[in-house]
Amino acid sequence: MSTLIQCQQLSKSYSGKQALKAATFECEAGAPIALVGPNGAGKTTLLSLICDYIRPTSGSLQVLGHKPGDSALFGQLSALPQDAQLDPAFSVRKQLVLFAELQGFSVSAAKLEAARVLELMDLTDAATSLPGMLSHGMRKRVAIAQSLIGSPKLVLLDEPTAGLDPANARNIRQQIAKLSDETTFVISSHNLQDLERLCQTVLYLEQGELTQRDIHAVPDQNQQAFLTLQLMPGKLDAVIAALQQIPGVVSAGESANSEILIAYDGEQTSNMDIEVLQTLASNQWPYRALINGKTLEEQLFS
Repeated sequence: MSTLIQCQQLSKSYSGKQALKAATFECEAGAPIALVGPNGAGKTTLLSLICDYIRPTSGSLQVLGHKPGDSALFGQLSALPQDAQLDPAFSVRKQLVLFAELQGFSVSAAKLEAARVLELMDLTDAATSLPGMLSHGMRKRVAIAQSLIGSPKLVLLDEPTAGLDPANARNIRQQIAKLSDETTFVISSHNLQDLERLCQTVLYLEQGELTQRDIHAVPDQNQQAFLTLQLMPGKLDAVIAALQQIPGVVSAGESANSEILIAYDGEQTSNMDIEVLQTLASNQWPYRALINGKTLEEQLFS
């Protein structure tokens, strides 16, 4: 597995104020990577450094083994800002052909490449449409198609599902997951549930300081293990009381609205999920989901 991004003590200051503070991390090729943090945490600064839009104040950064801005990265790195716009005067196909030509494709090859990325995003039928004729979700997919021109190894997406209805958001998640065998995505988003479905690794930024963790890390044998139960509205207290009676459960308590975090002894029992489901079924308590481990929100903000 190859290293795509390598940071060592990377810092960036604006007029003496640090936006990024000695960030150190590595990202490997593979599953999408989440970039999370509150507004003003330094996410845009980090993405801008990776793309060579700005230069660091100190520290080192390599992307695909090269310094940002190196000609070797041409066509290998792609970035899609949240507010990326399509030209309203030209059809979807014409715009994508132009972007392919700007990457060095011949006219005939650019047409084939535009057709390829449109097919990847299930947009072939929209090729001749003007952007104004498309829904917000379809325009988002066109923008993502643009970022895939030339089959880059690394794609940076800023809020790819922001403002989308559930169906369109699900479509984009599915496309990203499908493409992740050949392209690694770094996704900046406030939608933690989307990231939880897609990503294995999370980079969390707060006040310029970065931490990296594995979202679905398997606990050591001697550590507590966790399950997260998402309930339908109802008898929360009764469910918690029943869960606390299951052998091996260390604690069960509400962690969010209609959500219960269950801590248990992973060494004592390996089938706690089955025990929980049997308890719910025997009491005829409906539930939304049972998640192995803590939710991303619980990991970051508890």
